[in-house]
Amino acid sequence: MKKTIKNTILYSIITIALIWALLPIVWMVLSSVKTEAGMFSMPPKFFFKPNFETFKFMFSENGHFFDFLSNSVIAAVLSTVISLVLGTLGGFALARGNFKNEKGLSFWIISTRMAPIPAVILPLYLMFSKLGLIGTMPGLLFAYTTFNLPFALWMMMVFFKEVPVALEEAAMIDGCSRFQAFWRIALPPAAPGLVATGILCLMFSWNDFMFASVFSGHDTQTVPVAASLLITQNGIAWGQAMATGTVIITPMVIAGLAVRKYLVQGLSMGAVK
Repeated sequence: MKKTIKNTILYSIITIALIWALLPIVWMVLSSVKTEAGMFSMPPKFFFKPNFETFKFMFSENGHFFDFLSNSVIAAVLSTVISLVLGTLGGFALARGNFKNEKGLSFWIISTRMAPIPAVILPLYLMFSKLGLIGTMPGLLFAYTTFNLPFALWMMMVFFKEVPVALEEAAMIDGCSRFQAFWRIALPPAAPGLVATGILCLMFSWNDFMFASVFSGHDTQTVPVAASLLITQNGIAWGQAMATGTVIITPMVIAGLAVRKYLVQGLSMGAVK
């Protein structure tokens, strides 16, 4: 009896938490295919005829939303790939190297990720202005990688530490080079960690507003910056705002669902202990 009561209370709490978390998202998605009058109708309507005029306008030549979307995809994907490649190699070196002050070096690397974004923007802006990177895609990529790389290094270092060194040593005794032992022996078991790290880096780059608002230019603005432009002195373009929010969350939800198995495995390998 007590167990049944506990389960009922637990399931009730979970249900309330899910409703609290998902209702705003569901409402945003529904509002993106409503007319503006339908968004504010009372009582709210959950069953209606969808209206896709807002999406048609956004992706038309006059909407220019496709330019923002392509900038977001390029910046997020390239930054994630660069961070994963360098972070994987660097993380393996930190996990297997016998450094004199390994713990201090590891903490210094992750401490650069702990710094608040406003504290990083000013020095980066001064450097980028000297190098002519303000308003360019390379500048935005460098800014994203500056924040993603320490995180990727730290995560991959912990994942590689979960892989037994004896496996690599046995492979090298059998004739593998150091790189072959890394590629064939150490990397496959750490693949879930690689996926988890990549998804988290991608989410940061995709959702970022601070870096994009400072370092992007007229031709390199991303989707979060486009969303901020919908708030004007004349009011808020609610239809486009809801549609933009839907576009922002959809790729991340799809990516998370597609790799959820590896994401759970990766995050449970020891990185969040």
